[in-house]
Amino acid sequence: MRQLLLILFFFTTVAVATDSIAETNTVSSTVVTNSTPPTANAPSIINSNSDICKVGVGASVQNNIVGLASGIVIDDELCQKLKLSRSLYAYGMKVAAVSVLCQDPRVWDAMTDAGTPCPARGSIGAEAETYWTNNPDQIPDGSKYKPEYVQQKVVEQPTGDNNALKNFGLMALSMLLLL
Repeated sequence: MRQLLLILFFFTTVAVATDSIAETNTVSSTVVTNSTPPTANAPSIINSNSDICKVGVGASVQNNIVGLASGIVIDDELCQKLKLSRSLYAYGMKVAAVSVLCQDPRVWDAMTDAGTPCPARGSIGAEAETYWTNNPDQIPDGSKYKPEYVQQKVVEQPTGDNNALKNFGLMALSMLLLL
């Protein structure tokens, strides 16, 4: 029994010594965390066919909490006019092909500078020039010649029918004479 008590005492001492060592030792460690925010990726809009007149535009915004991405397709009107004009020209409709291009103010100005006015309502040459002079509101916006044509139209227009005003004045004058 004495041996049993001695063994029990020995194990108790070892356990107490182990506890006291664990309490006095400190463990230090450095924790490395990778906290890069997620990224918002704009959708890619692919034009695999070169025969379409559209341009893809994408954009994205991201902060630490939320991200937003969007994309749209924009029509290229000048490309469409060029393709329409080429098709009309290929079908032998040359005046119609030029008319489509004349919807662009740069082409309209170039044609006027060259002394060959854009076709209008089936007329070409001097007849077309007369049409543009009489209808300056039909000239494409952005043309450098539009203000000149509009001013020309205002000067040439009659100021109106003054017969009604003249008749009113004569009637008022005759009533004054009667009084």
